[in-house]
Amino acid sequence: MIRGLLLLTALCAIAPSASAIFFDDFDTDTSANWTVLKAGGNDPNNIATFSFDYSTLGIGSANGSGGTTKGLRLQSNIGPVPGGTTGAFSALSVSPLLQSFTTDFVFTADVWLNYLGPVGPGGSGTTQLGYMGWGTGSTNAQWAGNSASQRDSVFFATTLDGGSASDYRAYSNNPAGLTSYASGNAVYAAPGGALNNSNAYYQAAFPSQSAPAAQVTLFPGQTGSTEAGETAFEWRTWRVERSGNNLSYSIDGLLIATVDLTTVTTAAAQNILIGMGDTNTGYSTADPNGLNTMIVDNVRVQAVPEPATMAALALGVGAMLRRRRK
Repeated sequence: MIRGLLLLTALCAIAPSASAIFFDDFDTDTSANWTVLKAGGNDPNNIATFSFDYSTLGIGSANGSGGTTKGLRLQSNIGPVPGGTTGAFSALSVSPLLQSFTTDFVFTADVWLNYLGPVGPGGSGTTQLGYMGWGTGSTNAQWAGNSASQRDSVFFATTLDGGSASDYRAYSNNPAGLTSYASGNAVYAAPGGALNNSNAYYQAAFPSQSAPAAQVTLFPGQTGSTEAGETAFEWRTWRVERSGNNLSYSIDGLLIATVDLTTVTTAAAQNILIGMGDTNTGYSTADPNGLNTMIVDNVRVQAVPEPATMAALALGVGAMLRRRRK
């Protein structure tokens, strides 16, 4: 009976908590373990900073960080730096080295989207995209401007400031998803496939939010509050999950989009990606403090046991318990 109970306990432990197969909290500089890819011909102005202390931007510790404030900082099209252009439609994406996730998984991260105030309308150059996805071979940056031959992944994006008609997006190399699936497409979970933050689906989940007090103290222009339906200025849990032929994206448990993987092509080495990109050529001339940014912490990929494995384990437990009762 004890053996059966132990096996049953193991089953219960496995079912809700998949095994972690990749994790990075960026508390130390792990840049050597990641590939950073850039696109759009504006490479110096697209920057990934590993083990960045985000408290310098007045941002508190991420939900799962236990008080530490180190993470991955992404910035896109930030303006003229030595060797950079004055602004270009451009982006960057990062992927861990030598990783390939070919079975069902759950990929999560703590994500903070931030933009230059005044919060709500936004300042200069604030309509940019943070994104996360899967399927890439990690040879080309994955971004909104990919050609079909360079797009080897499915990824999902959210605007920093709610300043687009399409604040929530899904991309793939399917012709319908190359420049993002259009409003009304069935990949989106909101009623009618709505994409704008003004839709009640998003507003109910993401109420108005102000910049943290510490950020306002450091940068007095960060006054005001977001429109409902925006996700900035709050630690959010982003989740990309593969379940069979479906790849889904949710924020804080709200389903945003699901793409049927039988309709797209991914690379043989099916890696994860995190990225940031601009939506146009404009950049901020008034953002010397880098407030237009995406902060990422606690990146985790967990394997999900196959249904057949779980069923076999459950049958084994049941058979053992029946034998013990005789």
